[in-house]
Amino acid sequence: MSKITNVECRLVFLEPETVRTDAMQSFVRQETIFVTIETDDGLSGTGYSYTIGTGGRAVLSMLRDHMVDRLLGADARNVEALWEKMLSGTRATAVGVLTSLALAAIDTALWDLRCQRAGEPLWRLAGGAHERLPLYDTEGGWLHLEIDELVANARAAKAAGFRGGKFKVGKPTPGEDAERLAAVRAEVGPGWEIMVDANQSMTGPEAIRRARTYEPLDIAWFEEPLPADDVAGHGRLARSTSVPIAVGESIYSAGHFAEYLAAGAAGIVQVDVARIGGITPWLKVAHLAEAFNVKVAPHFLMELHASLACAVPAGSYVEHIPQLAAITRGSLVIEDGCVVPPEVPGLGIAWDWDAIEDLNVA
Repeated sequence: MSKITNVECRLVFLEPETVRTDAMQSFVRQETIFVTIETDDGLSGTGYSYTIGTGGRAVLSMLRDHMVDRLLGADARNVEALWEKMLSGTRATAVGVLTSLALAAIDTALWDLRCQRAGEPLWRLAGGAHERLPLYDTEGGWLHLEIDELVANARAAKAAGFRGGKFKVGKPTPGEDAERLAAVRAEVGPGWEIMVDANQSMTGPEAIRRARTYEPLDIAWFEEPLPADDVAGHGRLARSTSVPIAVGESIYSAGHFAEYLAAGAAGIVQVDVARIGGITPWLKVAHLAEAFNVKVAPHFLMELHASLACAVPAGSYVEHIPQLAAITRGSLVIEDGCVVPPEVPGLGIAWDWDAIEDLNVA
């Protein structure tokens, strides 16, 4: 047995590493929730999740008031059983944001323990499908940037070896979006992937209209065009365009992904380990996508998703959007535009606990 003897929760606010805007919001701060679990066999595992700008204290309260006591004395090796126990104990708020984010912080800590106990890195213990995967850059494509800045950033990303870049869309007119994207395509040429992201800002008819302007530009995917609960709308859009439709960062259950895939409404799955409730359900979604012959390109959290995307056969791209430099020692290994998952046992993230303590707010 590996009995859980202590659980610590904390909240840290991280400022954005650059100005980030999309069609719906600005990235105010990353409210990062940490859970550290200690066991009677001398191991300590740390997991985390996040919100953007709001809700961090609510997640912390969910953990402290409703989850931590249920973990104490349990066997940390029984990861699936503990995930179900935590879900059942918060059924009134599931499926939803608070429960999923709290579950993710616990579950990633349990996986950190599992990998340490096995002496294996996360990417190998969770599947070991790829030794590296290509990166695409998001930091150069924010909506507030002028065209010349987008072009310069795309040029720099390509020169740095990134295999593609994501550019935010949702300007007042389709022509404005198309002009921006066409300028980028003219700069990078035909062999570099351009992804576009609308951040749930469009109606169904408007998304169909704009997708037609993207088709001549050979866009890799059209991300979150509609509200995340509009499965039917995404299905209609997918049937109307040759551009793959990407969804997942705002989906909080494996069942919702199943609806999307069964409806043919998702051409790229962007499951987010924090928002789906941890590594345990993340892997289920990734294998579900594989069963539907759909690729996985997870959203944000590259320090975790580098390992998870490399773990599964459906893994395709990792999003390069750094946010943990202020509280970690070291960084991901990037070679020839690809990320190499960490080889150390555990999640592979070297936390700077002094820096975390300095930024701790609760």
